[in-house]
Amino acid sequence: MNLHLFSTIALGAAAALWIYGAIEAAIGVPRLASLAGAPPLDDADCPSISILFAARDEAHKLPGALATLLVVDYPRYEVVAVNDRSEDGTEEILKRAARENPHMKAVSVRDLPGGWLGKPHALQKAYEQSTGEWLIFTDADVHFAPGLLRSAISLARKRGWEHLTLSGRTEIFSFGEKVVMTFFGLAFLMSVRPWRVSDPRSRAFAGVGMFQLIRRSAYEAMGTHRRLAMEVVDDMKLGKLVKQEGFRSGLAMAGDAVSVHWHSGLGNIIKGTTKNFFAFAEFSLFVASIQIFGILMMCVVPWVALPLVHGWALLFAGIAVGMAIILHAGACIEFRISPAYALTFPIGALIFAWMLARSMIVTLWTGGVTWRGTFYPLEELKRGVV
Repeated sequence: MNLHLFSTIALGAAAALWIYGAIEAAIGVPRLASLAGAPPLDDADCPSISILFAARDEAHKLPGALATLLVVDYPRYEVVAVNDRSEDGTEEILKRAARENPHMKAVSVRDLPGGWLGKPHALQKAYEQSTGEWLIFTDADVHFAPGLLRSAISLARKRGWEHLTLSGRTEIFSFGEKVVMTFFGLAFLMSVRPWRVSDPRSRAFAGVGMFQLIRRSAYEAMGTHRRLAMEVVDDMKLGKLVKQEGFRSGLAMAGDAVSVHWHSGLGNIIKGTTKNFFAFAEFSLFVASIQIFGILMMCVVPWVALPLVHGWALLFAGIAVGMAIILHAGACIEFRISPAYALTFPIGALIFAWMLARSMIVTLWTGGVTWRGTFYPLEELKRGVV
C-alpha cells in the first residue's frame, strides 16, 4: 500500500468519525436537561439533604466555598465536611464554621486505614455522620448558587432520577488554562456522550466531582463508598455503580449554579491530573496507548496533513479539521471565551496526549500513585478498579 492511499484511508476514517460525532452531538446536546428549566420546590416539598465533602490542605479555597454552601436557600440541609489529615489551617476553618453555623458538621480523620484511598475514606466518614434523605457529594473548592438545591431536587424528581450529576461552570483565566480546558470539555462531551446517561438501556455513565446528588437509599444499595475504596476516579465510578445497580441516573447543565476554579495555570493542571489520566484507562498500558494514538490520529494528524496531501486525502483532512473547529468553538462559547480559541485545537490535543502519556509514565515508573500525601502501590490500585 503506497503512502498516498494509506493517508487517504486514515484521513477518511478520521473524517467519518468526526462527522458521526458531530451529528450525534447536534442531536444529543439539545436533549440535555437544564437546571434552569426545573421550577424550585416550595419549603413543604423539600426533603432533607446532606452536602458532603472531603478537604485536605484546602485552607486557601475553603472559606470562599463555605461562604456559599452555608447560605443556600433550603429549609432542611446540613453540610458534613471531613478534614482529611490536613497539614494547614483546614481543620480550624471547618471547626470554626461548625461552631458558628448550625447547618455545619466538622469531622477529622487522623489516620488512614489500609485498603482505602484518602478521599473515598473521608467521604465514607462524611456519609456515616449524615442524616439526609438525599446526599450531595462535592469538592472543597466548589461554589453553590443559593437556589441550587431546590432546583436540583426538583429536576431529579421530575425525571425520576435517583442520581443527578451537574456540569457547572469551570472558571478559566490564563491562556494555557483556556487551551487545555476547552479541549478537555470537548473530549468529555465526545467520549462520555452525556445525553446517553439518562437512558437506562445505555451503558453510558457520568459523575462530575463538583456535584453529585443521590438518593440515600440508592447510595446504600450500591454499597456506599466502600465499593470505591481504592478507586482513583471515584466521582465517575460512582455514576457507573448507580447504572450497574439498576438505578436511574442523569446529567444536567447547571450554568452558573455550580462553579469552580479547578487548577491555577497549565502547569498545575498537568500536575493535578497525573494521578487521574492513567486511572481513567484503568491502569492499562494497552488502553492508554490506544487513547493516545486515537487523540493524535483524530486531532493532530489531519491538521499536519492539510498542506501535505492532495485529492481525496485533502478533502478528508479538511472535513476533519472543519468539524473539530466547529465543535471546539462550541466548547469555547460554553466556557465563555472567544471562539477563536478553536484554532488552538491541535495544541490542546498535543498537551492532552502528553498529560495522558505523563500520567502513564509517572505511574509505571514510580509503581503507583501519590494522592493527598499518601503513596498507593499500582497493584492495589488495579485490584480496586470498579
